[in-house]
Amino acid sequence: MSLQITEIGPVPALTIQVAYAAFPRGNPYLALRDTLGTLFTDHDFAALFSARGQPAYPPWRLALTTIMQFAEGLSDRQAADAVRARIDWKDALGLELTDAGFNFSLLSEFRSRLLAGNAELLFLETVLTHCRAHGLLKARGQQRTDSTYVLAAIRNLNRLECIGETMRAALNSLAAAAPDWLRPQLDPHWADRYQDRVQDYRLPKSKTERVRYAETIGADGFALLAAVASPTAPPELRTLAAVNLLYRVWIQQFHALTDQVRWRENAELPPATILIQSPYDPDAHFGIKRATKWTGYKVHLTETCDAEHPPLITHVETTTATITDNDVLTDIHRQGADRDQLPEHHRVDSGYMSAQALVRAAAVYSIDLVGPVHADTNWQARQNQGYAAAYFTIDWKTKRAICPQGHSSTYWREHQDHTGQDVIDVRWSWKVCTICPVLAQCSQKQQGSRTIKLHTETAYRAFHAARQRQTTDAFRMQYTQRAGIEGTLGQCIRRSGLRSTRYIGLKKTHLQHLCTATARNVVRVVDYLAPGILRKPYKSSFSKILATGA
Repeated sequence: MSLQITEIGPVPALTIQVAYAAFPRGNPYLALRDTLGTLFTDHDFAALFSARGQPAYPPWRLALTTIMQFAEGLSDRQAADAVRARIDWKDALGLELTDAGFNFSLLSEFRSRLLAGNAELLFLETVLTHCRAHGLLKARGQQRTDSTYVLAAIRNLNRLECIGETMRAALNSLAAAAPDWLRPQLDPHWADRYQDRVQDYRLPKSKTERVRYAETIGADGFALLAAVASPTAPPELRTLAAVNLLYRVWIQQFHALTDQVRWRENAELPPATILIQSPYDPDAHFGIKRATKWTGYKVHLTETCDAEHPPLITHVETTTATITDNDVLTDIHRQGADRDQLPEHHRVDSGYMSAQALVRAAAVYSIDLVGPVHADTNWQARQNQGYAAAYFTIDWKTKRAICPQGHSSTYWREHQDHTGQDVIDVRWSWKVCTICPVLAQCSQKQQGSRTIKLHTETAYRAFHAARQRQTTDAFRMQYTQRAGIEGTLGQCIRRSGLRSTRYIGLKKTHLQHLCTATARNVVRVVDYLAPGILRKPYKSSFSKILATGA
């Protein structure tokens, strides 16, 4: 489709007259047009359209419709109906009252164009640009970040269901692409196994029978892969996504021995970061955080928290469920630096805090990372008795540590641990420790030597300074502001369904989160520039009495 750029005209007079007659006290979307204008222009999306073809529906209207859609948590059909039926939406979009709107499929097509053109950030960046123009976004201010889980738009499958559904998906894909080739390849038993959706209640119950059934499915899958790989098979079948996914799942789930197929034990499975949970969304992985378990993604929202301005979401990061909060912080700061949106003080919870994060934030980005660091987990610190690591004196120049009894360490080794972090192992001579009169306060071993693990010098000093700071009243007052991000997550969850993705795949889910964040920013800016239009939270009679002091 081609884009014919035209200048955006004023709102039709009759639309304005009817809209303000219907909403004499104002309306968020009427205020949106009055305060921020149309937000977008056709020029913003020119790179996404070709020079020839059927004229496209004005993309600025599709963009604004998408923002209003996510502000209210509407589906594509509901949003298209709102364009046709609602006066406030017609006013924001500059439409005549008799305008019939557009087909709902244009919204999906428009999102696909954004993804194909790598323009996912266009919505959020455009709105933030308007906020800067109104003086609502402060450079090097204060920000806060938190995350929540996101459920994938798929069923939760156990291992047996997953391999059965993967085989069924591959057969459906092959049946659509090459039905004449597939018919001679079919086994007579495949109709019973794969014609209907694989569900656990119809599968064998005992462990032995389930293993045998899984290995039968495995043999079927290997036979199908061999048929696809044969020279007589159409070459294009090897490029089908469902066939490639079948190959990946079978590598993860089975051992292909010379004379048999063996289903892997649970301990033999690959890590959750790469283990495919469903053939219908291979980007969705199993995640666990404390008592919460889910299959899907995680989303991290970063917003401003300057007292004189409304809180605005400046960064959205969508990851797979297996990525920890601490691993995401570097990307948040790096992308903030690229877009000139770094804060001076960044408030986060303990999941984002680490010695390396403190050093990196301060040294690379000049950011004061504010958050509680993890306490010492050694038994001495947990039981508040004995000599924890904090009781040892570290001499960084001579690379020695001195225990509370005055004995120097005899072993100092700098290396990287299993997570890739630089650490130092320090150990004392067993000859000294064995005869030490306070050995029971230092080690639970009757014989042997005490060992402690340290961060590198810069990280060690930063970590212990953070531990000392978090005990002060000034830190508690400063950290209190982080709680506001919980309210932002709650608003996005209730109004826009943040915790449930509408789409399949990480990229589409990320676009959904960006649209949600942009819509939340627009609502807040309109409320700030035109106060009193949005409905305020309900206050009980008792709360009103307390507020007035009566």
